[in-house]
Amino acid sequence: MKINVGKKVKDLAVVSSDNKKMLSDYLNKNLILYFYPRDLTPGCTTESNEFNDNLSKIKKLGWNVVGVSRDTMKSHEKFIDKYSFKFPLISDEDEKVCKMFDVIKEKSLYGRKYMGIDRSTFLINREMEVLNVWRNVKVKGHVEEVINFIKEL
Repeated sequence: MKINVGKKVKDLAVVSSDNKKMLSDYLNKNLILYFYPRDLTPGCTTESNEFNDNLSKIKKLGWNVVGVSRDTMKSHEKFIDKYSFKFPLISDEDEKVCKMFDVIKEKSLYGRKYMGIDRSTFLINREMEVLNVWRNVKVKGHVEEVINFIKEL
């Protein structure tokens, strides 16, 4: 299913670092849901640190931040501990969340093709409607772009 602006997202069960059980549990505010390939890799660390560094500004604007990858909860816990993230991460080992948001894409590394997460960000309001989508995200300047967009809403 292709998730586009204006579409409603179905609620689903999640495995998260803060023990929330459903995606909708994060909708006490609007939600920035970002998908990244792997814990503890350079680009993913930079992106996650930028969200963390701007978290108080994002929360003042009425938004929560949640990161999603296919890494295990054990890997997420190491990632959170190492960088002191103040927001939760969802472990999507079975790819349910990734598939719902259509972020699993064919990628290539050193000529080897594999299926991996396409770095993507979704803005979801409290009614579970998608307000904006960024796909194939480049890390540099992305968090600032997201913040500028939500300021305009």
